Amino acid sequence: MKYPVLLFSAIISMSLPSFKTANPTLKDGRADTDAVRLITLDPGHFHAALVQKEMYPGIAPEVYVYAPGGAELNAHLALVNQYNSRTDNPTKWDEKVYTGKDYLEKMLSEKKGNVVVLAGNNRQKTEYIMKAIGAGLNVLGDKPMAIDFKNFGVLQQAFAEASRKKLLLYDIMTERSEITNILQREFAQMPEVFGQLKKGTESDPAVVIESVHFFYKYVSGKVLTRPSWFFDPNQQGDAIADVGTHLIDLAQWECFPDQALDYQKDIRINNSKIWPQPLTLSQFKLITGEATFPGFLKSYIKGDTILNAHGNGEINYTVKDVHIKTTARWEYQAPEGSGDTHYSLLRNKGKP
Repeated sequence: MKYPVLLFSAIISMSLPSFKTANPTLKDGRADTDAVRLITLDPGHFHAALVQKEMYPGIAPEVYVYAPGGAELNAHLALVNQYNSRTDNPTKWDEKVYTGKDYLEKMLSEKKGNVVVLAGNNRQKTEYIMKAIGAGLNVLGDKPMAIDFKNFGVLQQAFAEASRKKLLLYDIMTERSEITNILQREFAQMPEVFGQLKKGTESDPAVVIESVHFFYKYVSGKVLTRPSWFFDPNQQGDAIADVGTHLIDLAQWECFPDQALDYQKDIRINNSKIWPQPLTLSQFKLITGEATFPGFLKSYIKGDTILNAHGNGEINYTVKDVHIKTTARWEYQAPEGSGDTHYSLLRNKGKP
């Protein structure tokens, strides 16, 4: 998560009055019914910790963490502690941790906070969302919120329930807060500057967005350790579900701002494809810290030493007859001195 300050400022300003609280109290015993109080549920992705990279006005420093315990929880707490102990502008988060097999039930019954932060194994995420909303808790969820058709149906139910209960169910779409994306969106809505967006064709799309990410990378100055399930499409989602979700969101956010889109009427998929990114066992060891490939990745292993990771995906589709192509790619490691890349092109048909 690259831009937490802008993201949280937007969320607090537009939705704080609707947050349902569990009557949290401050350290002096006074009720604080207006504070946003975070609950972190089963953190397994570093985005959960990046939510706490800075302190924010209106958000209580106590954070209640519920998880089964283990390496993923330890990594999450270590990253939060790194922010708390840094020399420059340290944070002051106070992590209240509960571990146990009943961590989900414990969180739902105690309701120590009012906003559940979800960033972890995507196989369980949609269930977590539904149960949190059912318990009257707001949800700030990392993408993707669902990775298969069955869970997509559950997610639709969760949004309907959230609407009925006046709860916030919000996706962490941080790329909307990146300044170049903001500027591109603004310029695209200025006819005197950009003109009008072309419709384009399947072979010559009006919108082209491509992103390249890397499995081996640094986060907050340290090499990131990824859980082995990150490479399992049945747990992480297939190639388009992760970074591809960001790209699709940006295309629709920039080109159709403040418009409600009906995926059954307004969107048509023309073609799509996925292809693997090979990783050697030694590369897998450096990324995950595990000496061997786990059994659940068996069907993606070639010759016992190569993992065909589900990292690359492309979609060519239309939104209201505007042709869009998004491509999400993963490689092992960026060239020295570089990092993730993002390319975005909107084609116009001239000024009116």
